[in-house]
Amino acid sequence: MSFDDLDIAQLRKRRGEKWQRYPDDVIPAWVADMDFRVAEPIEQYLKEALLETDIGYPNNPTAAGLPSVFARRAQERWGWKVDPRRVEVLTDVVQGMYIGLWVLSEAGEAAIIQTPVYTPFIDCVEEVGRRQITNQLVRGDKAYEIDFEALRNSIDPRTRVLMLCNPQNPTGRVFRRDELEQLAEIAIEHDLYVISDEIHSDLVFAGSEHIPIASLRPEIEARTLTLTSATKAFNIAGLRTAVAVFGSEALMTRFNSLPRHIRGGLGMLGLHATEIAWTQCDEWLNSVLAYLDGNRNFIEDFVRERMPGIGFQRPEATYLGWLDCRELGLPGDPYEFFLKQARVGLSSGPRFGPGGEGFVRVNFATSRVILTEVLERMAKSIS
Repeated sequence: MSFDDLDIAQLRKRRGEKWQRYPDDVIPAWVADMDFRVAEPIEQYLKEALLETDIGYPNNPTAAGLPSVFARRAQERWGWKVDPRRVEVLTDVVQGMYIGLWVLSEAGEAAIIQTPVYTPFIDCVEEVGRRQITNQLVRGDKAYEIDFEALRNSIDPRTRVLMLCNPQNPTGRVFRRDELEQLAEIAIEHDLYVISDEIHSDLVFAGSEHIPIASLRPEIEARTLTLTSATKAFNIAGLRTAVAVFGSEALMTRFNSLPRHIRGGLGMLGLHATEIAWTQCDEWLNSVLAYLDGNRNFIEDFVRERMPGIGFQRPEATYLGWLDCRELGLPGDPYEFFLKQARVGLSSGPRFGPGGEGFVRVNFATSRVILTEVLERMAKSIS
């Protein structure tokens, strides 16, 4: 498969929000959809399902189905032993975040988020009605780091949940084992639950290693709700399927105390496409990662040579670039500037919480030609 073979005119015919949000003179590089075609086994399954009108009510997932598929994958990729009986299939990761925070904390209690962070973390804490404690990540010379001293000092007796994003969105960090061990110690010491969004775990570049925090030891596993999905890595976000992994029976019981029908149903296409992704599509995924690595290198070189006023730290995972535009001295949000002056649709840094001011996020999961046009427009607008 050639990832260079993308036609903007064809992409604009897609009905998803990425290509429909802006007018045709704007190149969208915001929401985390890849522009690439899905892997052939997934595409073939979807075609056959539609041809046979096999789109009825699905069988409810059992431990022997998708949960077991995920458990095998977790063992093979990360050495993480997962009990498939403690895996629930959900509509998406964000749904799991909301339910998890709702059932694991009460009104007036606090949840810790580490900003800048994927915007649903911020929305979730606010909309569920919990108190937000912000542990802002520190931007180092090469990567963002956790301020552990500030984290410890921020915890009070009414703090109940630590919400973790690893691999981290938008910074692209993949937290090291020693960092995760420190987080685990803090969670155990202060009796915190951990809700860990690990949806980008299949999108880690060479040189970094994804370690599920629940895999560290039984003490942290028992208090961790891990959420993940094939949707980001295999480009099937519209099929709305994710899994929740519970580190203990008690945790699973609390999660399921919310009536299941409040969560809504599951879709036949998403269930089967996810199983195919996790069992038949790693060759496609490896090719995608190699291409994304090339795009990552291209951004780094382009920014250094053509936009020296912008800071860029190579992400260790994801297909999202976090661009520091503060030295440009632009009026207001750089997102607005690049939308108006470059006709490029990026993601606004302030939406990712404290630490996002003066930043934009660019999605580089597209062809090199389209990525070049995005960057050329940006460079021209600030020249």
